[in-house]
Amino acid sequence: MWDRIVVRMRPLLDRPSPTREDIERTFDGPQGEQDWHTLTRKSIAELLDEYFESEEIKATLCVGGVIGTNAGPRNQGTAYVKYHHILGKIGGHQGAWGYVRGGMGSVSQAIDSSARRAGVEILTDAEVAEVEIQDGTATGVNLQDGRSFDADVVLSNADPQRTYLRMVGEWNLPDDLVESVREMRTEGSVVKVLVALGELPDFTSLPGKRIGPQHTGGIEINPSVDSLQEAWEQCQRGEPSRRPFMDGYIQSATEDRLAPPGKYTLSLFCQYAPYELSEGTWEERRDEIGANIVDTFAEYAPNLPDAIEHIEVLGPRDIEARIRITGGNIFHGEILPEKMFEGRPVPGYSGYRTPVENLYLCGSGT
Repeated sequence: MWDRIVVRMRPLLDRPSPTREDIERTFDGPQGEQDWHTLTRKSIAELLDEYFESEEIKATLCVGGVIGTNAGPRNQGTAYVKYHHILGKIGGHQGAWGYVRGGMGSVSQAIDSSARRAGVEILTDAEVAEVEIQDGTATGVNLQDGRSFDADVVLSNADPQRTYLRMVGEWNLPDDLVESVREMRTEGSVVKVLVALGELPDFTSLPGKRIGPQHTGGIEINPSVDSLQEAWEQCQRGEPSRRPFMDGYIQSATEDRLAPPGKYTLSLFCQYAPYELSEGTWEERRDEIGANIVDTFAEYAPNLPDAIEHIEVLGPRDIEARIRITGGNIFHGEILPEKMFEGRPVPGYSGYRTPVENLYLCGSGT
């Protein structure tokens, strides 16, 4: 089923934002209507119930339907999020994920190196204050430090809210666009926990502190579909999940250079915790939320708390402040089906061209 849907959808990824007509042609033919319904109307829990009996298998697979998304596995449209996360391919394996040699920063460094060879000049520590607009046309950018740059074309890889409402300014935009952008769902629910370890996790189900298969792949901690749904419902009430789902990776178990000898890194992607807490602030509760995540992991690897030598906990507000992503939403806005295709970033203004001449959006918000 997924192979069939991927074959239908992949050509659309290499084109401008697909229209309704493009999608209708894509899903014409045998099982097309069924595939479109699966992709856009079903929850990941509903879909898994059709194919599997094992609660353990469903618990493992359902997390792909909510990663980075402010929704639970029983919410309509989360089957699309699952599709989004199996679309990639590594070494000919559809839906596979892999480690980047040298750590994730190697991706940025590779883009940097390629761009510089092509003659591109890259400025860092150069935050844009505003896009310079004259007679409805983007003519360059002004930086926070007072410098200005003229340009024939301006591309913004910032999220749509930051681009339109902060850099462009509401007075330069149509009222309906401003209203729709304001209403975008951008509040994230992800907590990123970065851990430095003195020893590897010793899992109860597969003991051992020497590098084994339990340390080199993805570590999914999620007891059941119901547990994940409950975790999201707690977030909806403004509460951090009491037993959060987590997606963990020990990159240093596959590559020595990422940590000193005998030391290890552990990266945890956790859900859920609300952008706006119903009680207290992130500054007041960050340590508590981080400790709860560690305690949850320790149910499966009891030695983890004593193995930690350093820990950093980043909630949605921290991600927003550090990486300048509005709401701390890693997708620059929800990727549920109604927010994709002609609805991305907002209805009536899909695609890359903006109402400001020579200004284009790019990145995850498109």
